[in-house]
Amino acid sequence: MMHPDTELRYINDKIGYGVFATKFIPKGTIVWVLDDLDQVLDPSFVEKLDPLRKQDVQKYSFKNQFGQYILCWDKSRYVNHSFHATCVATMYDLELAARDIHPGEELTDDYGTLNLDEPFDCFPEAGTDRSRVMPDDLLRYYRQWDEIAAGAFEHFNHVEQPLKHLIRPEHKEKLHAIMEHHMPLDSVIQLYYQPQSRK
Repeated sequence: MMHPDTELRYINDKIGYGVFATKFIPKGTIVWVLDDLDQVLDPSFVEKLDPLRKQDVQKYSFKNQFGQYILCWDKSRYVNHSFHATCVATMYDLELAARDIHPGEELTDDYGTLNLDEPFDCFPEAGTDRSRVMPDDLLRYYRQWDEIAAGAFEHFNHVEQPLKHLIRPEHKEKLHAIMEHHMPLDSVIQLYYQPQSRK
């Protein structure tokens, strides 16, 4: 589920829609969390779909570390890519605001964390030499994303968390231990899914 202080907006014909903040969302806020309404689809199920539905599932979902397709039920599926993403992935089925996100700003992900099947070319962005998202970007950039996530988690207990009640039970105890500095943060490299065909 996407943070409640967001809305879907049309950007232009090339990009389509995106998700934008309607209020200030401070760094460290949960901006997305996997919830019970999201669909978790096995690859074998997706493979058997008719071409029209299969195409949409592949377009609007991402893969977790087990190779399952996560198809979000709400506006989360419209979060666009940026190499300077405002949101950062974690190992806990949630994303955090990587920095303060101001009203009217777009919430974006680095699609390099999403286990894409195929590489894709991106619109040019200043301040980076990256121009393509690759299926194995997690192996290249995980240290950078871990650092961003660690910085965001420093604010976790000091900001409002309207989605906190949706954190999955299996993650709550570990997150509490991390906040208390009893455990280190798990690296997002563990999100990497390596199918047989990639080995």
